[in-house]
Amino acid sequence: MKILVIDDELKVRNFLDKGLTEQGWLVDCSSAGDDGAIKALTYDYDAIILDVMLPGIDGFTVLKSIRAEKQTPVIMLTARDRVDDRVRGFRDGADDYLIKPFSFLELTERLRAITRRSRVRDSSSLTVADLDLNLIERQAWRDGVRLGLTAKEFQVLSLLARRTGEIVSKTSIVSYVWNMDLESNVNVVESVVKRLRAKLDAPFPIKILHTIRGMGYVLEDRTTAETSRVAPSRFG
Repeated sequence: MKILVIDDELKVRNFLDKGLTEQGWLVDCSSAGDDGAIKALTYDYDAIILDVMLPGIDGFTVLKSIRAEKQTPVIMLTARDRVDDRVRGFRDGADDYLIKPFSFLELTERLRAITRRSRVRDSSSLTVADLDLNLIERQAWRDGVRLGLTAKEFQVLSLLARRTGEIVSKTSIVSYVWNMDLESNVNVVESVVKRLRAKLDAPFPIKILHTIRGMGYVLEDRTTAETSRVAPSRFG
């Protein structure tokens, strides 16, 4: 799983980064609300750990910005044991709440619980035009023909399928698939997309994987798409 930690306390960030990494999870960290919101909206995470008290914009505001665009599971952290804070967090869309100081074991179990619920809510399959993806078995078919995709090709395709009709930048793909955030590594995306396109589009008359010059890629069936151009996401 890939986790985003948004907390202004360095000790908390380092503690969670080390502990969750040792559990085998990928961890990104942010120390401010505005930066955390950008990361949450730009990249795809399995869960977000979000502190209430943050410099810049507070955790409640970050949560609202996330919920306006995504349903990523969120655990909120607070040093204040106030019922009205917890009620506000749940009303704004938090999935769970923990009071500082907290047990790391309890946090990891809560993370597992909310991500399990999220996977149950999410469909195990995705369909775009005549493309079918089985997210559990990690297989893809077009017009009933199975595509022999590598693990990276399937990850790129499933990310684009989850965001059908939305332009996804190369840097977003790099961060999600390779867990890197370096502009210099976008060439690896081009290589994988080239191989993916040869399997996904070349054998079929309708092309669904499109390059948007200078912006990224979009997966959509343009024979049925609306005539209006799809705008890129705010941050990605």
